[in-house]
Amino acid sequence: MATYKKRGYKPAKQNEETMVQEEHSATAEVFNTLDEGAGKTEEWVIQNQKYILTGIGVIVVAVLAFLGYQQFIQKPKEVEASNEIFFAQQYFDQAVNSTEKDSLYNLALNGAAGKYGLLDIIDNYGGTKAANLAHYSAGMAYLNIQQYQEAINYLEGFKSDDPILGALAKGNIGDAFVQLDQPEEAMEYYEKAIAHNNNSFTTPKFLYKAGTLAMQLGENERAVTYFERIKNEFPNSEEARTIDIFIGKAKTLQ
Repeated sequence: MATYKKRGYKPAKQNEETMVQEEHSATAEVFNTLDEGAGKTEEWVIQNQKYILTGIGVIVVAVLAFLGYQQFIQKPKEVEASNEIFFAQQYFDQAVNSTEKDSLYNLALNGAAGKYGLLDIIDNYGGTKAANLAHYSAGMAYLNIQQYQEAINYLEGFKSDDPILGALAKGNIGDAFVQLDQPEEAMEYYEKAIAHNNNSFTTPKFLYKAGTLAMQLGENERAVTYFERIKNEFPNSEEARTIDIFIGKAKTLQ
């Protein structure tokens, strides 16, 4: 039987060879492109080598300087500050449980017998953990001796993520503003204290203060919101013991 080939027909082997050649060609083109890119990169590196090395040198020096500062300056400063604050903090702790509060708070603030007070720690050891804590203690000392603006200034300088101390600092700023007859500012800081951390100690405390302040401002619906949070979320807190009375009073005044 006679056979014939269709026009344009290529044997399978020839097709395979063509595909392989095309693949080799494409691969070669990719490698040529990569070679060209690598060449340009190498050329750029050579041209800018001085700047690159300078940049690396600056980074290395900065890292070494930071590590050196931490090791040889900051760490010894932290240790020295923590030793110095010990005596001032002792006066502060004594004042909390003493009948002679004003004199002891003043000793805590200003020091005695050649020892630094809290204000000295802040001035001489800025940036240390001890100086940060001194801001809190100084603020509380001023609050207790009724120097409210000073209390606000120092408590605002205290920075902490601690759930209790951070909330207390903000809430006590609110107390100072209440004493200065600035209720709107006080409410702002009570809100910050509430938002700082949700816990069974500080949260109901400042919800209660915010609620009573809201009632004084005639914002009774807002007060109910604060009081009901205490009732629903912190039923075992000290503030919850009489909270139904306050809820009833605030609702009556709405």
